[in-house]
Amino acid sequence: MDRDEFRQLLQQVADGWSRGDPRSAAEAFAEVAVYIEPPDRQRYVGREALYAFFHGEGSEPRPMTMTWHAIAFDPASQTGFGEYTFTRPGRQKHGCAVVAVRSGLIASWREYQYESDQAFEDFAGGSLVG
Repeated sequence: MDRDEFRQLLQQVADGWSRGDPRSAAEAFAEVAVYIEPPDRQRYVGREALYAFFHGEGSEPRPMTMTWHAIAFDPASQTGFGEYTFTRPGRQKHGCAVVAVRSGLIASWREYQYESDQAFEDFAGGSLVG
């Protein structure tokens, strides 16, 4: 996978969540993917577990959006990261996901995030360059 393909894969997750299409988001993950927020604040193993988590409770997918701010990828190790803002009604989190890719799909997703009402630019505290 190259850098552009990695960006497209992460965008598939964001688009699936933002469109209310949890199946599309889950299909970006390998069958046995591990999704974790250390130290096990969240831990899901397998695409079907992720689909259920992305769908949320009830008959309709839960409303949520994700916006990527920065994405980087190392093709040699097939590892990258994305800095994001994630929202659900009444909640907003800014964070970073460290992602390992195998055979073109997300094999592991490790996220670190903070809840904040601030816009991303304010949350970043003047550390954004460019």
